[in-house]
Amino acid sequence: MKSIEEILQMAGNVQAELERAQASLDRVEVEGSAGGGLVKVVASAKGRIVRLDIDPSLLSADSKDMTEDLVVAAFNDARAKADQAAQAMMREMTAGLPLPPGFKL
Repeated sequence: MKSIEEILQMAGNVQAELERAQASLDRVEVEGSAGGGLVKVVASAKGRIVRLDIDPSLLSADSKDMTEDLVVAAFNDARAKADQAAQAMMREMTAGLPLPPGFKL
């Protein structure tokens, strides 16, 4: 059985690893797109929007509604990919940690 000191040290190590993982999430970038690539959104795995690219062909008054829909779809696509990247990183970071079954971080 582990002593309280060992358990506290393990908890401190887990916290330090999680802090490093959170910091690295902002450096991982994913790209969401819509309309066959006419609208692209680049986001960090933490969900921060980094860039938006709209094809010039969509920048006419006639296509305003469609462009708005495509921007929303691209943002949602980027957000979903950011969530997937964050989950993958957290799984990787916590893979070797001795966590009890069912414990979620």
